[in-house]
This record gives sequence, structure tokens and C-alpha cells, in this order.
Amino acid sequence: MKIAFTAPLWEWPAKAAWFFVTLPVEESGMIRMAASAGSKPRGFGSLRVRARIGETEWATSIFPDSKAGAYLLPVKASVRKAEGLAAGTVVAVTVSIDI
Repeated sequence: MKIAFTAPLWEWPAKAAWFFVTLPVEESGMIRMAASAGSKPRGFGSLRVRARIGETEWATSIFPDSKAGAYLLPVKASVRKAEGLAAGTVVAVTVSIDI
């Protein structure tokens, strides 16, 4: 399953410098349904993915967020640096999930 979308990069409101992009709610629902039918979720209900922003691609996991009703994609510092991203930047993201 491959999902492409645009969303703002945001920083977790805590002392840790974690940055995320929230996947769209509708696509998150489709991921949840597909995952429950086939894949085994990992810790915290996470799923392994390949993500791409700009020219940077990396392996990571997405995590369900019950407040948003969607999955969250963590964006590590090396990706933010390579792509010149800061909190609030709207990014084009592609996420590939092997379900």
C-alpha cells in the first residue's frame, strides 16, 4: 500500500525534540483495516514503513494517535536537515506499507 499526501511538520509539545507529520484520517482508516486483516502490529500498534520526503527516503514506523484518529510519521533530524525542514513546513510525503 502506497500513500502520498501533503501535511505540515510539527514538533511534539514536550522537552524531547520529536517531529512528526500526521497522515490523513481517511488513509489512516484504510491502513488500520488492512493491518488488522494481515500485518502484525509492533509495539504501540506501530507499523513498519518506507517514507520519502523530497529526495530523502528512510525506513521507520508509523504510530497510531487516538487523539487525531490517524497515524503519525516521525521525521528524524537527518531527514529534516537534508531537506531543510522546520516545524510548520508543509511537506509532500510518500509512505509505503508492506501489509
